[in-house]
Amino acid sequence: MIDSHVLPRPEARVNDFVARFANVNGTGSASANFLFAKAIFRMGIPVTPKNIFPSNIQGLPTWYEVRVSEKGYLGRREGIDLLVAVNAQSMKQDIASVREGGYLMYDSTKKLAPELIREGIHYLGVPMMELANEHFTNPRQRQLFKNIIYVGALSVLLQIDYAVLETLLQEQFAGKEKLIAPNLKALRLGMDHAREHFDYPLDFYLERRNLIGDKILVDGNSACGLGAVFGGATVMAWYPITPSTSVAEAFEKYASRYRVDPETGKNRFAVIQAEDELSAMGMVIGANWNGARALTATSGPGVSLMNEFIGLAYFAEVPAVLIDVQRAGPSTGMPTRTQQSDITLAAYASHGDSKHPLLFPATPKECFEMTAACFDLADRLQTPVILMTDLDLGMNDHLSEPFHWPEGQRYDRGKVLSQEELDAMGRYGRYLDVDGDGIPYRTYPGTHPTKGAFTTRGTSRDEYAVYTEDSAAYKRNMDRLLLKWETTKRLVPKPEFYQKHNQSDWGMVFFGTSTFSSEEARDLLAARGMNLDALRIKAFPFGTETEAFVREHPLIFVIEQNRDGQMRSLLIQEMQLSPRQLISVLNYDGMPITADQIALQIADYFKQTNTLSHDVSETSI
Repeated sequence: MIDSHVLPRPEARVNDFVARFANVNGTGSASANFLFAKAIFRMGIPVTPKNIFPSNIQGLPTWYEVRVSEKGYLGRREGIDLLVAVNAQSMKQDIASVREGGYLMYDSTKKLAPELIREGIHYLGVPMMELANEHFTNPRQRQLFKNIIYVGALSVLLQIDYAVLETLLQEQFAGKEKLIAPNLKALRLGMDHAREHFDYPLDFYLERRNLIGDKILVDGNSACGLGAVFGGATVMAWYPITPSTSVAEAFEKYASRYRVDPETGKNRFAVIQAEDELSAMGMVIGANWNGARALTATSGPGVSLMNEFIGLAYFAEVPAVLIDVQRAGPSTGMPTRTQQSDITLAAYASHGDSKHPLLFPATPKECFEMTAACFDLADRLQTPVILMTDLDLGMNDHLSEPFHWPEGQRYDRGKVLSQEELDAMGRYGRYLDVDGDGIPYRTYPGTHPTKGAFTTRGTSRDEYAVYTEDSAAYKRNMDRLLLKWETTKRLVPKPEFYQKHNQSDWGMVFFGTSTFSSEEARDLLAARGMNLDALRIKAFPFGTETEAFVREHPLIFVIEQNRDGQMRSLLIQEMQLSPRQLISVLNYDGMPITADQIALQIADYFKQTNTLSHDVSETSI
């Protein structure tokens, strides 16, 4: 077994490190930490911040992790190069997380206890509270400016451009100009202390680059909310749950800007907070049945409660869009930690035989695009479509390509009959398969005075929507739904290949937020002679491209963030594969998976099975 959790990397002094801030929830540290990350972004350097917070309101430890990577690696990696530790509760644990030779910045207002002194790391004492108390009188300001003081010290040690920090503070407090001066004062207090007491810069530091281009920093939930507006949604029904609540907030924010009648000033949208998740899904189904485009957003516990209505929409063939921002389960689990653990729940939601299209975005840009695409897909297929994001993507800021909406793009409302089309036909069959693709034609209520009206219910019916418990009619309907599933395979987003024709016997499959760490792990392994073809799944059901890739490789590593290998199970189930062909590479501790975890698990498999002709050891990785 490989004991190390951190892969050796070539020493890189410039724009390549991980910083972590260990704070107390509710102390105002979030804005200071984001100031640090955003300043690096403004210097043109790729950066990925992650907010790791508890599920209570305040008082417990919270962490903010920032990865800086000149090469543009955006996933997490193991090993903390610089830790800012200002939380006594987690201090011992935080100090242990610093890599050998790394740095610890702490509040030296009080002397560190002997048990907190560790050999092999560098200590940077900054009297944050003492400086704040000396220069500010307001108790709340003292607490807040303590955080700005450590950002000032870091700006010297890492060579963050002061002009960038100054501009960011001016932007942050536009309209509240009286707050700019004391923030700048706190910043300079930290800078002056660092210059007087430490050698600087550290042995890793920042240099301006132009590696960002027109990219933006944005969270996935905001992107989903905006994507829903651009996708034509006018109704959102939801019930609050972490980490999906900000999807509803974003939708309301953007709808209030873009869905207001310019002449009357009246809203042309509705946002309804339901009494629970089940009723929220019921409202979504009713709105879609009536011809609106409606959505809801939730997390795993909400999907569990929605199962009955998801099954109704599947069987009655009513469009619906659900955004599942996954978190750690089961039950309440860890509500503020991330996982990819709702895959099988969402794919087969409801009792009986049902399957639902799932889309797996990896970036905020894909959250925007895929959310909009969900509405076209749901209308085209007349079925629920579920966007599978997660807490990491949804609630953290990510470096993203800017969003783009094609000029003149039109919505695909699918097979909807007009009054004229109904007049031109004989008897209308709501559940008739006219085109051989499993998708029937539908109407909006009120389209025709006599034709097209029918009762939607979750019990068996014939092709003309007439209630029946005839076994043959039920089976014909279920077989048609299965044919529609085959049509779905041609309509969902195609997978992305990474050097598909590498002729390697080994392959990697990953999806969603496992993507960036998987890409980096693949590079780490390739540099040591282990070349793996790779495929990123973007949707379920799996199309012919995914099936061909899997069948071309005798050994496939499936990277995912859950305990039971749910995507692996889905691949085996849907493609009738041998379980021995697919090897799980897993992480389920609630933290985003790292490149180190992936590469070490794959290398460890090769070592244990003697798959490679040469030795795989910690140093060879």
